[in-house]
Amino acid sequence: MSDAETVKPITGEEAPEILLAEDDPVTRMLLTRFLKKAGYRVDAVADGREALDRIIEHYYPILVSDWEMPEMDGLELCRSIRNMQLDGYVYMLLLTARDSKEHIIAGLESGADDYLIKPVHEPELVARLNTGRRILALEHSLREANNQNRLLSITDALTGAYNRRYLMEELPNEVERSRRYGAPLSVVMCDIDFFKRINDTRGHSAGDAVLRQFVERLNNCIRSASDWVARYGGEEFVIVLPETPHRGATLVAEKIRALIAATPFTSAAGEINVTASFGVAATTPSGPDITLGVETMISAADTCLYRSKQTGRNRTTSCELTPVTSGSQAAGTELALDAMI
Repeated sequence: MSDAETVKPITGEEAPEILLAEDDPVTRMLLTRFLKKAGYRVDAVADGREALDRIIEHYYPILVSDWEMPEMDGLELCRSIRNMQLDGYVYMLLLTARDSKEHIIAGLESGADDYLIKPVHEPELVARLNTGRRILALEHSLREANNQNRLLSITDALTGAYNRRYLMEELPNEVERSRRYGAPLSVVMCDIDFFKRINDTRGHSAGDAVLRQFVERLNNCIRSASDWVARYGGEEFVIVLPETPHRGATLVAEKIRALIAATPFTSAAGEINVTASFGVAATTPSGPDITLGVETMISAADTCLYRSKQTGRNRTTSCELTPVTSGSQAAGTELALDAMI
């Protein structure tokens, strides 16, 4: 029985894709056939330049590359890939007839993970690839853990909304994007009316249930691809609406306000009728000017929210932030409250 016939196809989880770079057409055909028989999905190219173009267009977790190739050799290909920002780690295996220690060191220093001497012993190739899969699985689990830790650091544990830290880190970026592209930006601040009364009469677990459902309703009323919600503190939340002008943001706030008031919230203590007050601050349709900062936007939304609270709650007050460049006031932003809705 030949070595190739002793190789067992991969079972279980789907095997990662392999990009094979080999300039010799016979070797390329034989390796492609063998790797497919071993259970891998394979794309094969004839030189390093084409391999680099392919991996720019599509992420391959495993690269098997010959050392000596036209256009771009295996060492340069490995170095180029290591300098790229890709969707994940690429395990790179170099194939070559060069077997001196100096060549092995040069191959590994170029960024390759492993080195296999030609002619390729097929079971050894599979064993090396299995090692690569373990490395990829470990890298993936570490990346997932880092992503989870990052998510935990920027979200509110109770409601799942972003936390205040994320708000103060990301809102300046939203302001800058709006300024750069000349697009409007709106911030909505909302507060659950008489929330302390809910905690006092129904218990804190009921209050927690209201907060969770409140955020769920907020998220159901905004665009998931661009808009986002942050917990500002206690029962107060901020909704960030990129590319949304004054009128559009006011309509969003009114839609949410009506939804909150129309349907009772559920809790272990029974149904709870809830209302909320809203304050909207929006830039002009052409976006913020150079003088408008995050603090001004939040302060303006908070002022509108306070006006809604003062005038009876369960309502929306909005304003458009207009640049001021002359008159008694220095260059800055003028705030004019709209009539309450």
